[in-house]
Amino acid sequence: MIKEFEGKSEQEAIDKAIADLNLDREEFDVEILEASRRSLFRKGPVKIRVHITEEDDDEDQESVLPAEGQEEELISFLEILMSKMGFPGSVTVVRREPRKTIVRIDSDHSGILIGRKGKNLDAIQVLVNVFAGKIGFPNRVVVDTENYRSRREENLVRMARKTADQVRRSRESRLLEPMNPFERRIIHTTLNGIDDIETKSEGEGLFKQVRVIYRG
Repeated sequence: MIKEFEGKSEQEAIDKAIADLNLDREEFDVEILEASRRSLFRKGPVKIRVHITEEDDDEDQESVLPAEGQEEELISFLEILMSKMGFPGSVTVVRREPRKTIVRIDSDHSGILIGRKGKNLDAIQVLVNVFAGKIGFPNRVVVDTENYRSRREENLVRMARKTADQVRRSRESRLLEPMNPFERRIIHTTLNGIDDIETKSEGEGLFKQVRVIYRG
């Protein structure tokens, strides 16, 4: 789902999104559509577009699947985008869920398309979801290649558990690398059930860091 909000500042617009959607900040991505601009007499508003990163609950979830024409438009957009980047490839829809459509890129340039810690793939996914919103595509689009998403999730779960063990032994908190909202949610969820460990996000912007804290 994609929605737009306005505020006097980026934080005010984000706060409006949190209140309207009834979500935590880690559960959506924020795209700045229009930054605040000062004129002679007043300061202009900030406009943001919110991309929901978490799946809806299973309850009360009806099947909302896109039309074939919309999928074809998405695939065409992504293939043209990669071609213009200089890294051509083909795109296939691999799974359709009530609120999510997963597409796979097959390319000789998968390593470059993924980028360092998946940042290039994340950027491509944001662009695809912006396009999806413009054509009225009902689902969130997840872009994957070389099974990177599941491998990254497994690595994050292992890192979270290893960090929790280190924090428990040292009694000192540890700050993890900057992550996008979806990755931070994996860390929070993995460690949520551990009695003597807590987590919190720190920083500003899209890529925040998770601090793992001992509370024994």
